[in-house]
Amino acid sequence: MSQAKPLIIDVHGHYTTAPAALGAWRDLQIAALKDPSQKPDPKALKISDDELRESIEKNQLKLMKERGSDLTIFSPRASFMAHHIGDFETSSTWAAICNELCYRVSQLFPDHFIGAAMLPQSPGVDPKTCIPELEKCVKEYGFVGINLNPDPSGGHWNSPPLTDRHWYPIYEKMVEYDIPAMVHVSTSCNSCFHTTGSHYLNADTTAFMQCLQGDLFKDFPTLKFLIPHGGGAVPYHWGRFRGLAQEMKKPLLDEHLLNNIFFDTCVYHQPGIDLLTKVIPVKNILFASEMIGAVRGIDPQTGYYYDDTKRYVNATANLTDEERYAVFEGNARRVFSRLDSALKAKGL
Repeated sequence: MSQAKPLIIDVHGHYTTAPAALGAWRDLQIAALKDPSQKPDPKALKISDDELRESIEKNQLKLMKERGSDLTIFSPRASFMAHHIGDFETSSTWAAICNELCYRVSQLFPDHFIGAAMLPQSPGVDPKTCIPELEKCVKEYGFVGINLNPDPSGGHWNSPPLTDRHWYPIYEKMVEYDIPAMVHVSTSCNSCFHTTGSHYLNADTTAFMQCLQGDLFKDFPTLKFLIPHGGGAVPYHWGRFRGLAQEMKKPLLDEHLLNNIFFDTCVYHQPGIDLLTKVIPVKNILFASEMIGAVRGIDPQTGYYYDDTKRYVNATANLTDEERYAVFEGNARRVFSRLDSALKAKGL
């Protein structure tokens, strides 16, 4: 029996098209780090609802309609998070501004966008300082997830691994609210690592390996991580990770990690999606495109946009109709339980 037409849920969207006034305000904030007397007032940032509508309708929403996706989990622009800049107060103010804009977008387009929070992380600062912003975004804004940066230093990797108790205050709140975290770094300030071509993919792979080495999910059996960009190198080197787990006397990966770690489909060619869907269990794959994001061009080999990932998921021979439904809708509703509740409240 064939599955009903799925709701196409994109679990990985960033506000990359925010009005220019946002970036201009951020420039002033950064410049004021050298002269605190010049620190800009958040209230001085004026962005109208019409400006927000225009920034979305001509960009993300236009492409969603063209490509046939319905709903995007929407968070602040990843490269703009830049947690390495300034101190906690800098990040706290910036996160609040960016999260509020995503909330406003979700209110203007409630059928198409729902929020996920940027946290006000700062290198060397206790993660529990992020809790007030996390709570506000979940309880007041109705956000359904968070972005967690495992490397607030921006490419120097001087924070403890994700399995360290350092991160537990955030995990405790994640479990309390039943929200997943997309493990997503921000801008690289290390010239050795290109932000989107190297740092992002390195971080995806690193986060998975950190979890493999530890026993985090024994302490938090319901904790959920979404590793973006198809998991970095993970699917391609699945045999390596299985072998390393075996040498470390860890359980099989299905038991050790795959009740808690999930992967998205931000992989920008057909062979990549074919590999992902062949290697990783279907229950662990969530549809995503990250458009408009790191790769915005048209593939000359196909004539389609690289980030039109729905096309690849539809074309792969590795999925049945029921499994495609799980990738497009079912898995997102299971992993993002607050999203599922919001959809049910609308009769969906």
